[in-house]
This record gives sequence, structure tokens and C-alpha cells, in this order.
Amino acid sequence: MLNRIIRFSLNNRLLVMAASVLLLLMGTYTATKMEVDVFPDLTAPTVVVLTEAHGMAPEEVERLVTFPVETAVNGAGNVRRVRSSSSAGISIVWVEFEWGTDIYRARQIVSEKISVVSGQLPIGVNAPVMAPQSSIMGEIMLISVTGISTKQIDIRTIADWNIRPLLLSIGGVSQVVVIGGEYKQYQILASPQKMNYYNVSLTELLKASEEANRNAAGGFMSEYSNEYIVRGIGRTSDTAELSRSLIKTVNGSPVTIADVADIKIGSAIKIGDGSLKGNPAVIMTVMKQPGTNTLELTAKIDEALANLKKTLPQDLEINTQIFRQADFINASIGNIQKTLIEGSLFVILILFLFLMNWRPTFISLIAIPVSLLTAILTLKWLGFTINTMSLGGMAIAIGALVDDAIIDVENVFKRLKQNIAKPPGERRNKLDVIFDASVEIRTSIINATFIIIVAFVPLFFLSGMEGRLLAPLGIAFIVALFASLIVSITITPVLCSYLLTGERMLKK
Repeated sequence: MLNRIIRFSLNNRLLVMAASVLLLLMGTYTATKMEVDVFPDLTAPTVVVLTEAHGMAPEEVERLVTFPVETAVNGAGNVRRVRSSSSAGISIVWVEFEWGTDIYRARQIVSEKISVVSGQLPIGVNAPVMAPQSSIMGEIMLISVTGISTKQIDIRTIADWNIRPLLLSIGGVSQVVVIGGEYKQYQILASPQKMNYYNVSLTELLKASEEANRNAAGGFMSEYSNEYIVRGIGRTSDTAELSRSLIKTVNGSPVTIADVADIKIGSAIKIGDGSLKGNPAVIMTVMKQPGTNTLELTAKIDEALANLKKTLPQDLEINTQIFRQADFINASIGNIQKTLIEGSLFVILILFLFLMNWRPTFISLIAIPVSLLTAILTLKWLGFTINTMSLGGMAIAIGALVDDAIIDVENVFKRLKQNIAKPPGERRNKLDVIFDASVEIRTSIINATFIIIVAFVPLFFLSGMEGRLLAPLGIAFIVALFASLIVSITITPVLCSYLLTGERMLKK
């Protein structure tokens, strides 16, 4: 079979060269468009279930909320582990599925389970909800928002209502968490003496406050063949208007909120804070969805924030340089790329020193880009990313990629010299000489290549996180090495027929 491949390549040299150029173009395009990360995705398919239980102590949250949710999701198919955390007022349950489980199917299963358990939770506990889909490497950026003259309460409001919605509207952003600053509240400060004087209970004040800031529908009104919507406009942000809201009437006299309480805008009690270089700041954590290109998403976020900043107060500063996963990716990938380039240069230098001819050197070196780009195409097809492990596998393979081609080129070069040294009448066809020379060393290069490949096979028997971490390295190395073998029996003989058949060069 291999003899047929060599013969086919020599008989269809233009086709082989065109296919090689097409492979190089496709590989280069794919390499520029592939997702880039520091490490492979090490997150097992995980669904996070959040349940808010305001006012409950951690022990009550664990017994009354967390345990029922855990019990419900434990029975789901392909669940390998369930973890939970119960703290004051909130329950978090992590449901981890087996590797390879479709995440959307996993979320559907969990959704069905928690919909059943919702009715079993205590009164006042919110229904369990699933957190946005993310991964262990999902935190891509930390953003700080600070201001010189703008108050902290206004900075937090801008972060919550201007910056956060903008970031969530960018494709690929799964979640934006805001901490720090002062959370804006409309606070109703009730006076017990006034409430007792007007005979107003706390329940009545609470009900009036809830119903005051609300619009009411009044149906339609028809006039002159036109219909008009009738509404009662009650929603307002003016504390003076809110204070005039009616609670009830006492002896025919209206009692308003202002009669029994004061309304002011204040900040909520802090349970956490944010700072930058010792100064108060609002910190925003941006999480990405799995499978999103971190570098492209970071560029989109920078562009969106640059446009938004034009509409914000002049003293407001948005700092995106606190933490950027893109910088770590660029640094790590840059180091590996530098290693690849340095390794390639050493290979070129050593080849030239030993062969002392640029033509055999060039033919041998063609195996490097073709093999590496073939590995990238394979990684893309298998759903992997470009990361330090996959590039590391390619870097390890650099020296071995030219082995098969060197053996083939040297043998072809020697046989062509022997053929040209014969009398003109005894010389054989050059393509036949190249074919025979390639067939001679076929068994040797196949055995050598497969011995090296077998040494990396145990990597694929690793399970769990270790297997996910090292699999791209093994795949990149093996595919690149196997591609170099294919190059040595297809492209290398064709290039030899073009570059090594000149009589003047062979007679030197």
C-alpha cells in the first residue's frame, strides 16, 4: 500500500503540491481562528444550583434547604459527585456529571429535579435557580470603577445599571458579579411614637410602602372612535412623592407615610467591600461562557467600555488592568511560540551544517510546517483549543518531525548521484530511482516512527483531570509525528524530483 502511495505521488506531482499548499492555507487560517487558552478545559460538566433563604442561619439552611436539593439531584443520571455550601441566607449546590456529558442535557435534568423540590422548601425561601454556565477558567477579567468626586453610592449604581448590563449584552459573557461601593436603598425610618399616635402598625406601613411605588392598570377609555389606555401612575423615585403616599384614614383624616416615618436615600449595610490600592472602589468580576475565545472576548469588552466611558462622569475611571486572563494567555503562548521558533532555527542550522546543501535542507524542513498545521487541524476537529499543552506537544515533536524526511532525502540524493555517475546509456529514469530509494527506507522510517508514537500512548489511559490536561499534548505530538511520516512518502519524493535531479548539482 505504501509503495502505491509513493508511486501515486510521483505520478501526480502537481496534485500533491496543490494539496500541500491547500493544507498549509487551511491550517494557517484555522490556527488564527482557534480558541486560545492557558490550559485545556479542566471543568467536568457542572451545574450550580443557588437557593436564597433570607434570615436563616447556616444550620437551618443546610437542614431545610441544602439537604432537600442534594437529595433531589443525587438521583439524576450520570452524576458523579454532589458538593454543597450552606451559609447565612444562601445555599449553593454543585452537581458534577461524568466527563463527556452534554452540559445542556445536564442542565435540563437538574432543572426537572429542582422544579419538584421547590414545593418542599420552607415558606419564604426562594425557588432554586441554576447559575449561568461557566468553567474553572471562566474568570477572565477584574474591572475596578473609581471616582474622585462621584460618591460611592452613585458609582455602585452606575456599575449595576450601566456597566453590568452592557457587559452581559456581549456575546460570550456568562456572568458579571459586582462587589464594593454602597448599594443604593430607599430607606423608610419609622417613628414608633408617631405610629402609636396614629394607630398605624408596621404591617400597614409595609403594605403602603409596597403599593405606593407601583403603576395601576385602569383598562381602556373610548372617545371619538379612539381608545385610550387608563393608568394610575404611582411609580416614582422622588422621596417627597413617596412620603405623601396614603396609609389609611383615621376619623376621616388621611394618614400618609410622612406622618409616621421619614424617607431618605441611603446605603445598605455592607457585608463585603472592594478597594483598589487602599482606596474604595467597585470591583466587577467578568466570567465567560465555556468555548468562548478569551482573547476575542477581552477585545470586545475593552471596546465596549471605551465607548461607554464617553457617557459617564468625567472623574469616573474604569480600570481593566487589575487582572486579565488574556495577558497570561499571551505570555504563556508567546513563550511556547518562542520555543517553537528557537527549536526550528536549531534544526535548520544543524541540518545545513550536516547536509551542506540548501536543497536537501529545504526539502527536509517542509515537514515541520505541514506536520504542525496538520496537528492544529486535528485538534480543531476534536474540539480542543490552542494552549500550552498542545503547543508543548508540538515543541517536543520539532526535532522528530524531520527525521523521516532526512532519511528519505539522504537516500534519494545518494541514489541519484550513483545513477548520474553511470554511463548515459545505463542511467535509469530519475522518477524510478526516487521511487526505489524511497521504498528502500520505507520499513525503517515506519518502525522508527511507530516506536516513538507507542511511547506516548499511555497518556490516553489517564482519567479525570490528569487525562484532560495531558491529552492535547499527546494528540498534538502523535498527529504531528504521523503527519511527518505521510510527508516523507508523499511530499518529500515529489520535492526531490523537482530539486535534486539537476545534473550539474548531482555531479558536484
